Amino acid sequence: MEKEIRNSEGAKTAILAVSFGTSYNDSREVTIGAIEQAITDAFPACEVRRAFTSQVIINKLKQRDGVEIDNVKEALKKACEDGIERLIVQPTHLMNGLEYRALVDDLRNYGNTFKAIVLGEPLLTDEEDFKAVMEAITADTAAFDDGSTAICFMGHGTEAESNAVYERLQKILREAGYKNYFIGTVEARPTLDDLVTTVKKSGTYKKAVLKPLMVVAGDHANNDMARDGDGSWKRTFEEAGYEVQCIMEGLGQMEAIRKIYVKHVKDSLDRLSELY
Repeated sequence: MEKEIRNSEGAKTAILAVSFGTSYNDSREVTIGAIEQAITDAFPACEVRRAFTSQVIINKLKQRDGVEIDNVKEALKKACEDGIERLIVQPTHLMNGLEYRALVDDLRNYGNTFKAIVLGEPLLTDEEDFKAVMEAITADTAAFDDGSTAICFMGHGTEAESNAVYERLQKILREAGYKNYFIGTVEARPTLDDLVTTVKKSGTYKKAVLKPLMVVAGDHANNDMARDGDGSWKRTFEEAGYEVQCIMEGLGQMEAIRKIYVKHVKDSLDRLSELY
């Protein structure tokens, strides 16, 4: 994927796509890989590179598969060594949470290294983003919207204030009339128990469709959501009396979601042009 590209001003420009990462190879290629390819297709005059923020995943991929992926600091160091002068860092994160803030800290140390550097926005940033994500996930699950099915999305959740994006997206869904769409999280609120309680109070649903509200269908989707064992989302909904179907697809598989990331890169390119 890496190629030497110079823009019309003569400066070498690159886009660093930064993801948390996943050790699930099949999901990685159709989600993170698809987002990176969409960015590459949209901006052929820019070099697109990859970095992961999870060192645990980076180490696992290297040990298990012999696949080497840079962390953010390594990717920034290589960009400097390769003579990149203008850099856009586009995260595939959903929100401005702890991972995003860590990314900000990493970039702060490189502010004077590049002629210009811009950090792109995460998926859910402004009202336009929230509306676009709502339209994407409802269109993608329209076949299940039959009045007797609760369509439930599993977010990751965060201790940061940005966890409010889940409540905000839930509110937008309700206001748009999607009363049978529900959002819960693995590590924050709404919890799984909160989610099941809300579904029960909201209607006489017979079935529940579970889908990750995450870029990839990775560890959380496979183990926390779809696992047959005690405590999983699937088992908990079944024990609550619902017929359950798990959809093992990450957000990155949706073209409409990839378009949002591409738009954020376009916005960053516009800012980059103002800087240099």
